[in-house]
Amino acid sequence: MAALTPDDFRTMRFLLSAPNVSALPADGAPEIAFAGRSNAGKSSAINTLCQQKALARTSKTPGRTQAINFFDNGTLRFADLPGYGFARVPPKVKAQWAALIEGYLAQREALTGIVLIMDARRPLLEFDQQMIHWGGEYGLAFHLLLTKADKLARNQQVNVLRQTRQAIEGASVSLFSATKGTGVDEARRAISELLPTPDDRALSAPG
Repeated sequence: MAALTPDDFRTMRFLLSAPNVSALPADGAPEIAFAGRSNAGKSSAINTLCQQKALARTSKTPGRTQAINFFDNGTLRFADLPGYGFARVPPKVKAQWAALIEGYLAQREALTGIVLIMDARRPLLEFDQQMIHWGGEYGLAFHLLLTKADKLARNQQVNVLRQTRQAIEGASVSLFSATKGTGVDEARRAISELLPTPDDRALSAPG
């Protein structure tokens, strides 16, 4: 697939919301999943990347998203996974979210990579590590998007970028701020790199 353009993001439209794996849409276009802890700025990052104010629902109440929300532009699909790790969510709901996320990762043939969104001030917490483990089990590539970078001084940004790159081998990492609109182009390029090339698709096609 050719490198994504800004129009590929701007043309994203809501497709459906899947509260469980049986409600997932049929595999189709190449799919990128967006994952992250509750309140890491995932919805704001998606909206900023897609230059749309309300594509992904934002809320001041962490843990509001309880389903996988799909967005589609006809040739590419994004999957917004439920935010995880919010302490006030009942254990039963947490277990349902974990089952939904892991079930999705395990059976989704169209999924080619994960954008893991983390607050730059608190990256690679326990739930982030769990997501990386899950994704690694299924051979998925990662881009680590460090949001709310505007809340850090420049030397802090440099340090967290270096430390995160050293901690997770093989994943790309970039700084991002939905508030300032910084890091958008770099994030889009990194997301392009998660998509299969024509040669990859040819190799994976049934013989």
